[in-house]
Amino acid sequence: MTQPCWFVIIAMLAASTLAQEKSGGAKKKKMQKVPSGVKVERDIEYAKPGVLPLKLDLYLPDKPVSDKLPVVIWVHGGGWKNGSKENCKAAFLAQGGDFAVASIQYRLIGKGKWPDQINDCYSAVRWLRQNGSKYGIDGSKIGAFGSSAGGHLVALMGTRKYDGLEEVSSRVQAVCDWFGPSELLTMPPNTISEKRTRAMVEKSNGARLLGKTVMDVPDLANDASGLHHVSKDDPPFLIMHGELDPGVPLAQSQKLHDALKKAGVESELVIVNGAGHGGKEFQADEVTAKVREFFTKTLRSN
Repeated sequence: MTQPCWFVIIAMLAASTLAQEKSGGAKKKKMQKVPSGVKVERDIEYAKPGVLPLKLDLYLPDKPVSDKLPVVIWVHGGGWKNGSKENCKAAFLAQGGDFAVASIQYRLIGKGKWPDQINDCYSAVRWLRQNGSKYGIDGSKIGAFGSSAGGHLVALMGTRKYDGLEEVSSRVQAVCDWFGPSELLTMPPNTISEKRTRAMVEKSNGARLLGKTVMDVPDLANDASGLHHVSKDDPPFLIMHGELDPGVPLAQSQKLHDALKKAGVESELVIVNGAGHGGKEFQADEVTAKVREFFTKTLRSN
C-alpha cells in the first residue's frame, strides 16, 4: 500500500472518532434535563435478582418542605423492551419541595419474563420503605406513576398483591397510570384480525413479555393484567389517556376505571383531548398540575 493511502485511512479514522466524540458516542444514553431546584443521586442499587443489579435514580428537592417526603416511583415505558430510567417524566414532582421521585430500572424483554417485571417494581417499593429515611423519604407514603408499559406496571402495583411472603409491604398508596394496557388479552397486537395474522400475534411485545402467545395462555395473561386484579382495597387511581391514542385503545383505560369504581375504589379518568400515545399534550401545564394535585391529595393530605 502506498503512503498516500495510509494518510487517507488515518484521516478517515480521525474524522470518525471526532464525530463520535461530538455526538457523545452512539451508545450514550440520553438523560433528561434535571428541573431547577432538584438534585439527583444516580445509579443506586435497589435489588440484585441473580447477577443483574437493578438501579434507581433519586430526584430530591434542594429545599424540601419537611424532614420526610412522600416518594413517587416512576416506571418508564417502551413496550417492556426499550426505555430507561434516565428518561424520567415524573421529575417535575420534585420541584417545590413536596415530593421525592425514584426512577427505576426493571428487567426488560430479553433479561426477564413475566412476572420478573412486576417483581422488580415490588422490590423497589420495599427498598424505599427500608432505606428511604437515609434520603429524607417517608416510606409509609409511596405512589406509583408510569406511562404505556410503565402505566401497565403501575396499575398492577396498585391492584396485584405480591403472591409470596414479604416482611416489608410492597403495596403503594396511590397510582397515576398514563395510557397503560389494562388487559393483555384484548390488546390489538395480541388478537388475530384482518390486519394481524397468527404469526404476527406470536411475535407481539405481549407474547415476548409472557414468553408465550398471549391468546394461548389466558390465565397468565390475566395475571399480567391490572383489570383482573381489581379489589375494594386498592389505592386511589388517576388514569390519563390520549383521546386519539393509536397504540393503546382508550377502552383499556375506560375498562380499568369502570372496574375500580364498581369495586368502590377512588378513580378518575381524564381523557387528554387531541393527544395520541403520549406526546407534548402530556407535558402541558394542566396535565402536570393534575398529576401534582392527585399526589398531593393522596400522599400529603394526612
